[in-house]
Amino acid sequence: MYFKSSSLSELSIALRNNTLALEDYILETCKRLDSVDKEIHSFLPEKGRKKRLLAEAAVLQDKYPNPADRPPLYGVLVGIKDLFNVEGMPTRAGSQIPVTAFQGPEASLVTRLKAAGALILGKTFTTEFAYFSPAPTRNPYNPDYTPGGSSSGSAAAVAAGLCPLAFGTQTIASVIRPAAYCGIFGFKPSYGRLPTDGIVPFAQSVDQVGFFAQDLTGIQLTAGLFVTDWDPTVRTIAKPRLFLPADAFLVQADYDAFNRFYEKVDVLTDRGYEISSYPMFKDIAQINKVHRELIAAEFARNHKKLYAEYGELYSEPSRELYMQGSKVTKAALAADKVIQQTYQQTMREVMHNQNIDLWIAPATTSSAPKGLSYTGNPLMSLPWTFIGLPSITIPAGKSAHNMPLGLQIIGGANRDERLLQYAAEIYQALSY
Repeated sequence: MYFKSSSLSELSIALRNNTLALEDYILETCKRLDSVDKEIHSFLPEKGRKKRLLAEAAVLQDKYPNPADRPPLYGVLVGIKDLFNVEGMPTRAGSQIPVTAFQGPEASLVTRLKAAGALILGKTFTTEFAYFSPAPTRNPYNPDYTPGGSSSGSAAAVAAGLCPLAFGTQTIASVIRPAAYCGIFGFKPSYGRLPTDGIVPFAQSVDQVGFFAQDLTGIQLTAGLFVTDWDPTVRTIAKPRLFLPADAFLVQADYDAFNRFYEKVDVLTDRGYEISSYPMFKDIAQINKVHRELIAAEFARNHKKLYAEYGELYSEPSRELYMQGSKVTKAALAADKVIQQTYQQTMREVMHNQNIDLWIAPATTSSAPKGLSYTGNPLMSLPWTFIGLPSITIPAGKSAHNMPLGLQIIGGANRDERLLQYAAEIYQALSY
């Protein structure tokens, strides 16, 4: 096991207050990176990483000599998924395509991280183009198992304690699933509340940015800094009404994940939560189909020029997705987007009419599969991503194979602030 505890909220305070020396923190991290990441493979290799970080730290120290003036993420080392453009770091998107193909301005989110005092530890591995062809990353909980995808490296880096915060993207399940598999917190805000400029696109209609941490306080800190129009004055005043999206959706989970999810439901009921069911996704097979057609179509359009020049460098799964998407007509894609908008409206109406504060569901259909050839089933996150709702996974026990499981909590559109407050209460209820 390569899992190591690392709290973003505690670390950020220690660095700002000088109770942890920034240079010592960097040297210790680089030492652990050299010893652990040769087994985990969460970060892309970088020559001169330690020298670069020490030089950046010196600049930061000169700029903020007074601890009282230091920004909230002063000196915090952050992992960035290899889809984001970062100045001075090539973007490969997990592919064999020349890095010149992805050159462009730095992602505004990365620029804002730096302004908040963060130092970029490096690029984290992703599956090819954030699709199914696996990265070399292993699960820090047990290296014989996948960490999930596509934000494989970001989740593994946080779980291994190599960095307390890492960013990824989600087009189906690429934040929630690897976070659950690795036993950490993963948060995906509502569609559009984190910027996607400077990021290699997969399917713009559903691409969403998210991030990972080992502590929920760290998730809340990061959300408050970067999620658009975050309102720190929002306060919850009562226990939320929880709903299960029964039944067709939930039975996509395997026997173990399904039963262990209901064990958590029983615990929450005992803790005084009102939990009901609503058949939200009776037509889940249709939703799955439309989502897959939509992302294939947009992927093909995004990759048309690249594929014409570098198609032989694409993996078989990516080639198949491109060919599938190329067959989707403009009219069919437009129809898929109308269906998406209809589901968004239906979800708003259902949550309002049924007085639903939160949905809860398994974070994944199972615990992490053994081996590295398959990054796992994404279906537990698919409809929430399709609709663009905010979601978070919190650690929720172990599977029969002693691998982490997560509880997925989903809020209403743009009600991210309430979701994180409720998630903290639910996590505490499950922990005592």
